[in-house]
Amino acid sequence: MTQLPLRALLASALGRSAATLSRMTGRGDGSVIGGRVGLLLEPDLLRQLARDRKLALVSATNGKTTTTRLITSALLEMGEVATNAFGANMPAGHVSALSQQKGAPYGVLEVDEKYLPEVLNTTGASVVCLMNLSRDQMDRAAEIWLLAQKWRKALSGKPTHVIANCDDPLVTWGASTAAKVTWVSGGQRWKEDSWCCPECGGPLDRKDADWACRECTFHRPEPQWVLDDDAAIDPQGQRWLLDIQLPGQANRSNAVMALAVADAFGLPVERALPRLREVTSVAGRYTTVEREGRHARLLLAKNPAGWLEAFDVTDPQCPIILSVNAQGPDGRDTSWLWDVDYRILRGRPVFVTGQRRLDLALRLDVAEVPFTLCGTFSEALAMQPPGKVDVIANYTAFQQIRSEFGRAV
Repeated sequence: MTQLPLRALLASALGRSAATLSRMTGRGDGSVIGGRVGLLLEPDLLRQLARDRKLALVSATNGKTTTTRLITSALLEMGEVATNAFGANMPAGHVSALSQQKGAPYGVLEVDEKYLPEVLNTTGASVVCLMNLSRDQMDRAAEIWLLAQKWRKALSGKPTHVIANCDDPLVTWGASTAAKVTWVSGGQRWKEDSWCCPECGGPLDRKDADWACRECTFHRPEPQWVLDDDAAIDPQGQRWLLDIQLPGQANRSNAVMALAVADAFGLPVERALPRLREVTSVAGRYTTVEREGRHARLLLAKNPAGWLEAFDVTDPQCPIILSVNAQGPDGRDTSWLWDVDYRILRGRPVFVTGQRRLDLALRLDVAEVPFTLCGTFSEALAMQPPGKVDVIANYTAFQQIRSEFGRAV
C-alpha cells in the first residue's frame, strides 16, 4: 500500500490512541471516537486510508452488520480484511476501522443507507452490496424512495460493481444505473413498502418472487444468484447447501449475498462457503446468555421488517421478552410499532420492558396479545422459569442488555 502523508499518519495514530483510551476507560469500544479524532485532524483521512485497497460497501435497512461479518469471514481466505465489525457505519466508524487495520489489502465496510453516496464518492469502492430498503427511523432518514434515488445518482457513471437483491423493487431501481450489476434473488418477506413502481408510480404486479410494473417497462431483472430454500444456486447453476450456523431465512439471504460479493472479489464458492459456516453470532445477535438457569437468546429488531424476520427464528414454545427504547440511534418516533403484526405472539408468555414499554404495551393490547409489563430487563428475566427464553430488542435496548452481561456476547 502507498505510504500515507505525514499529516494523515499522525491523524490515524492519534485516532487509534483515542480509540484505545476509550476502551481502556470503559467509555466505549473505540469504533467511533478514533475516527472522529482522525477526521478532526485530517478531514480527507477516509479517502487516503481507502486508497490502494479493494473495498466492498454493504448497505441496507436490515442485515448490514451480519452480511458485513459474513463477507469479511469469507475474504479472510484471501488475506487481512479491515472492517467495522461493531456496526459503526458512518464515516468516523469507517476511518476507525481502516486505521486499526491499516495494512489490510481488503476492506468490508457496513454503510448507513443515508451515507452510502458520500462514502462511495470518498472511497471509490470497487464493490457495493445492496440488500433491502424499508421504512426505518423516519425522524432521521428520508423517505426510502428518496434514499433509492440518491443511490441511483451516486452509482451512475461509476465503474463500481454492484451486487443487488433483485427481489426488492426499490433496491433494483436504486442499483440499475450502475455500470455492472450482479442480480441476486435473495427474497423479500416484507413487501409493505414496495407495492408501487419507483420509476413511474404505477402499481406493481407480483407473482411469487417475480414483479413488474403494470404501467411502464420496469420489472424484476433475471438473477444470476438465487436463494432456493436452504441452498444458493450460483451463476453456473450449481447448488450449494447453506448449512450456516446463523438461523432463519434472512440469514440465508445474507449468506447468498455474501457469496456473490466474494465471487466479485475472485473468491470461489468452495473456498468462501466454509468461512461463512464459522460465523455463530454477530455483535451479540443470536447469542445465548445464561443467568441462574435461564438461557436467553438475543435478537435485534429495529423496524417492522426486522421484527418480521426476528419472529421467524423465535421458538413458539418458550416465553419471549420484548424491549423497546426510542433514543437517538433508535429514532424517537415509535409509530412504526403499529406496522408490526404482533398477533403471531398470541398463546406465548410475553413480557414487555424498555423505555417505551407503554407504547409497545398499547400496541399489544390492540393486537389482543396478553403481556406482563416489567420495569427492567433484569426484572423480566427473573420472572422466567429455568430454561429457554427469546429476547427481541431494538438497538439501544439491545446494547443495554449486552452491557448487563459485560458485552462479552
